[in-house]
Amino acid sequence: MKTTSSHPSGLAASPSVAAEKTTPAARMEMVLITGMSGSGKSVALHALEDAGYYCVDNLPPELLADFVALEKRHGASKVGIAMDVRSAAALPLLPKQLRQLREEGTDVKPIFLDASTETLVRRFSETRRLHPLSRMEASDQHRALVDAIELERELLGDLREQAHVLDTSMIRSSQLQAYVKTLISAPSAQLTLVFESFAFKRGVPLDADYVFDVRMLPNPHYESELRALTGRDEPVAAYLRESQEVSHMFEGIEQFIARWLHALVRDHRSYVTVAIGCTGGQHRSVYLVEALAEAFGANWPTLKRHRELDAQR
Repeated sequence: MKTTSSHPSGLAASPSVAAEKTTPAARMEMVLITGMSGSGKSVALHALEDAGYYCVDNLPPELLADFVALEKRHGASKVGIAMDVRSAAALPLLPKQLRQLREEGTDVKPIFLDASTETLVRRFSETRRLHPLSRMEASDQHRALVDAIELERELLGDLREQAHVLDTSMIRSSQLQAYVKTLISAPSAQLTLVFESFAFKRGVPLDADYVFDVRMLPNPHYESELRALTGRDEPVAAYLRESQEVSHMFEGIEQFIARWLHALVRDHRSYVTVAIGCTGGQHRSVYLVEALAEAFGANWPTLKRHRELDAQR
């Protein structure tokens, strides 16, 4: 177990000061980072640290309740914890522990980092690190690594279902840090809609709850004066607004999401990611993400991500 930032309480407080800090007890926000080995958990934890969270890496699940209780006594308001398959034997304890922490007033935000198997294999090969579940004695190390990754997916399946998923396959470290900081700034008590544009030629995001394909719509890429622009630029937006097909697509997606929002709230969902894909992730999908975020933003917390555009920054 490793802490990655200085403790907020500093020196031990006197009994009177400690009592002052904990009465009344401040509501604690706890961000739990889990996910696949090699998916960027250390990067995400550093983003939390930069945002003022007291962070601990590889905390055993058995110590979670005691750790949170200790930090509450110290007056901590924001903590970040990373857990992964190295604690595989105790991971089944987590869902019950998280429910109990919420019942006790802790604001729990679980984030699951994922990546494609191909991406994870490449990252482990580049760093020459051994996967926590790999068998060193295996004759075919590539096959052993793939098997370890698939076993890890199975072991972490329940945690993934209960967390907001971030696909790190196609994004840089700086993008991941920005996405994590955006997520933790979203309201906790409401369903947050995440609209994400992407390019089909670079793969469908693993973190999408719903995926809409808009490649059949008119493509500004074939208009010479629009090619270098993006869906956030007014000339492209004006071009797409003139298309009846684009209007129908927007209305169809908007109506589908609106139809199911209250059901998702009843299902206790914290985040729903709606991914819009076109060929290059520059024009049509970007425009629709911007339009949908504006349409829903008046009544629901919304976040926007443009996977391909963000990578160019």
